[in-house]
Amino acid sequence: MAEPKISLTGVTRSFGPKHVLRGLDLDIAAGESVVVIGGSGTGKSVMLKCILGLLEPDAGSIRIDGEELVGRKFEEREPILRRLGMLFQGAALFDSLRVWENVAFGLTSTGAMKRAEAREVAVEKLAEVGLGSDVMNLWPGELSGGMQKRVGLARAIATDPEIIFFDEPTTGLDPIMSDIIDELIVDCVKRSGATTLTITHDMASARKIAHRIAMIYEGRIIWAGPTSEIEESGNAYVDQFIHGEVEGPIKLDILKP
Repeated sequence: MAEPKISLTGVTRSFGPKHVLRGLDLDIAAGESVVVIGGSGTGKSVMLKCILGLLEPDAGSIRIDGEELVGRKFEEREPILRRLGMLFQGAALFDSLRVWENVAFGLTSTGAMKRAEAREVAVEKLAEVGLGSDVMNLWPGELSGGMQKRVGLARAIATDPEIIFFDEPTTGLDPIMSDIIDELIVDCVKRSGATTLTITHDMASARKIAHRIAMIYEGRIIWAGPTSEIEESGNAYVDQFIHGEVEGPIKLDILKP
């Protein structure tokens, strides 16, 4: 068996008395697109932050290409982190930078590339997400939500990363724009051959972009399998979630009249 590109084993993370991750296990193969689904507060974002080193797990192992990340200093993680790309939930563009500067940020901030050369890369990546050179010098505030998301995607792929993380890529978008973003993600991933991990509660998006879907509940992966098998998962928690049913084993904190 080939070594996983990303491997999480027994990852735990608590905030005081609140246990968010409770021994999470997940392996992602090279070139695979995995989507982790789950409701709000189930640990999706905490899991992602632990992988990125924004949070340190209380216990467990996180490996990329077999290299352990847990317990390592930032300087030791940095070479690995440079191989990653990220599309943030709200695009998270820098308001003080023009569109092309946002896309090229990962290239210019490290001194890896001169501005003129990085600008050309930005043009190419913007074209890949369906944006022309007419947006190059605009400010993020001049863009629609869908355009901001596409600029964020262009930035995520600008450094040709081996791994790309997508944090709720369709949140806040209408159904048509959501579908466009999903298509762009599928196309970009296919073109680059990158390994991807997406967290979302949008099942239409999950079905479209995932090779494999995993569900997190109460800080653990309770089911994982090929996207084509999720409708027949045989897991009552998964069935309730994907069909949006109120009744089921997932207990919701709802104030009843």
